[in-house]
Amino acid sequence: MLLMGLLFAFFSATSFAAGGVSSEAGPEGIAQTAYSPSNGHGPVVIVVSGQTGPDSYQFYAEDLARLGYYTVLVAGKDILNPEHTGPANLTKTIKRALQSPGAVKGKAAVIGFSLGGGGVLYNAANMPDFVSMVVAYYPATKPWANNIDALVSHFHVPVLVLAAQRDHHKECCLIETAQAIELAAKAKGIPFELAVYPGANHGFNLPTGASGEPMGAYRENDAKDAWRRTVDMLKSYQPLP
Repeated sequence: MLLMGLLFAFFSATSFAAGGVSSEAGPEGIAQTAYSPSNGHGPVVIVVSGQTGPDSYQFYAEDLARLGYYTVLVAGKDILNPEHTGPANLTKTIKRALQSPGAVKGKAAVIGFSLGGGGVLYNAANMPDFVSMVVAYYPATKPWANNIDALVSHFHVPVLVLAAQRDHHKECCLIETAQAIELAAKAKGIPFELAVYPGANHGFNLPTGASGEPMGAYRENDAKDAWRRTVDMLKSYQPLP
């Protein structure tokens, strides 16, 4: 009976998503889905979703796992929120990932989208002891639009921002703000790269779009180029063994 109780508790907190294992929020950290690489273990990458939640980003986490990374997908609202629990949530997520049998010890690369992109710029880029690099797709930058230095002061690891020139989604992720961040980062000598996609809108790399985001935004060539740049960053700062 005790064994059956333990098994029930385990499966009530853990479920198997397509290609990954999902865990509910608990003492160990926020809700997540972990994707193990096919070779059994790999460096850690944390993927932080947009405001609509992780479902639209499962394919991306699966692709990283296929490359050979131990990938953990979490919700953007847990990393950038009014409660300011993001740093603690992210730290727990990284520590839990690094303790997994499928993870190579060391640091984690962190990749975020939209709300999660703003979260990784403000929180992950400020964790050089735990984070090797940050990539932000069309990141939410509106909170810092009038105080760019407040955001750039958090950059202590190499940063890549992938921005859409036509992005006016909720005015959250304007290209002008991304360009101002680039100027401020380079003035401070921070390793920072901004790639701008002239014809792109918010969510340009999501083949099926995301609820509440612009319809028909997917641009295959831009998505492929953004993926190439991300993989190049991983090769440089979070290489496979």
